[in-house]
Amino acid sequence: MKHMDRWFATTNRLRTEGTNHLLAAAQATGASHFVAQGYANCNGIPEGGWVKTEEDPLDLMTGTSAAPGMAAISHLEETVVGAGGAVLRYGGLYGPGATDDQVGLIRKRQFPPVGRATGYSSWMHLDDAASANVLAVEQKARGVFNIVDDEPAPAAEWLPYVASCAGAKPPMRVPVWLARLLAGEVAVVMTTEGRAFSNAKAKRELGWELRYSSWRQGFKEELS
Repeated sequence: MKHMDRWFATTNRLRTEGTNHLLAAAQATGASHFVAQGYANCNGIPEGGWVKTEEDPLDLMTGTSAAPGMAAISHLEETVVGAGGAVLRYGGLYGPGATDDQVGLIRKRQFPPVGRATGYSSWMHLDDAASANVLAVEQKARGVFNIVDDEPAPAAEWLPYVASCAGAKPPMRVPVWLARLLAGEVAVVMTTEGRAFSNAKAKRELGWELRYSSWRQGFKEELS
């Protein structure tokens, strides 16, 4: 997280240049609909309530290493929606192979809660993300949709729970000043101020039904 600008440089190009090329190809070949992947984990604007809708702005994380990535996500949303397509903002994906790196860090006690760990996140099982994508394609959906489960939760809740499911020791909490020094500002903001997302629009407009309504159920089945 301290060097997200470097780690996500290629992903940022895919979200900007790649999206532009794909939309141009769609237009050139007469494709009538376009669906793209956005992001809705803990990047709601850090003010007001802890759970955001599609009408609330995303956190651009200006001045942090995540700023280029958030700018790329904003470009993708504006470009795809402007072309009459749909952006599915997936929450933090988990399921077979999706969180191996994070769970590995949790098992090593290298993914600690920061401060009071009040920052919220939204999670999404791979199977439910796939079913939402199918609905968006079949219905030629337009606009932005938060594709997240029913239970946004603070890091103080989900981190110890995932550790327990993985058979790991409880994560060791670290103070904000130390996390900022070791992991950077993004890690601090995400785990102390992050805002999660509501899935009400996707359920209402797409008729989307979740197999894993809560990360509690999904992680328990995946890791136990």
